[in-house]
Amino acid sequence: MGLLDKFFGNQNKEEITMGNEKLNIGIILGSTRQGRVSPKVGEWVKKIADQRGDVNYEIVDIADYHLPFLGTTDGSEQGIVAWNEKLSNLDGFVFIVQEYNHSITGALKNAIDSAREAWYNKAAGIVSYGSTGGVRAAEHLRGILAEQKVADVRTHPTLSLFTDFENGTDFRPQDLHLNNVTTMLEEVVAWSGALKTLR
Repeated sequence: MGLLDKFFGNQNKEEITMGNEKLNIGIILGSTRQGRVSPKVGEWVKKIADQRGDVNYEIVDIADYHLPFLGTTDGSEQGIVAWNEKLSNLDGFVFIVQEYNHSITGALKNAIDSAREAWYNKAAGIVSYGSTGGVRAAEHLRGILAEQKVADVRTHPTLSLFTDFENGTDFRPQDLHLNNVTTMLEEVVAWSGALKTLR
C-alpha cells in the first residue's frame, strides 16, 4: 500500500494516529481585537473535533503570545520563542479566520510571519466568517500558507455574519455546517499524518 493510499484510503484510527502516538492539531484563533468572536467559533470547532476522539485538539490564541511586529525585535523576544515552540509541537492546524478588508487580520499575518520552519510540512484547514463567509480572507490565507509549506485541505466551512451570527456578535451556527466541519477535520487529520512522515 502506498503512502497516499494509506492516509487517504479507508484508514482506521490507529493508522491516523501513527501508532499509539496521537497527532496534535491546533485550532488557531486569527483575531486579537477587543470584542472578537473568534473564541466562540474556535470552541464550537473544538467541541465537534473532540467528539471524534482521534487526535488531540487545542485552542491556540495568538493574543496570548503578545507578538511584536515582525522586524521590531531580533526574534529572541519571549513571545516569539514561545510561539515557535508551540507551533513546533503541533502536527496540523485549523485556522479560525475572519475577513477584514477582503483579507486576513494583520495580527494573523504577523503571527504566521513570526515563524518559519515550525510551519513546514504540516496541514491546515480553514473555517472562515464574514459578510460573504470570509472566502476572500481564506483565499489570501491559502497563498500565504503555501509559502510556509503548509498544505491546506479543500473542504472549507464558511460562516455568514447574516445567518450564523445574531446582531453580528452572538454566534449561532446553522446545523448545515456540521458536515463540512467534520469533513474538513477528517482531511486535516489524514494530511497531518501523511506529512508527519516528511519531518
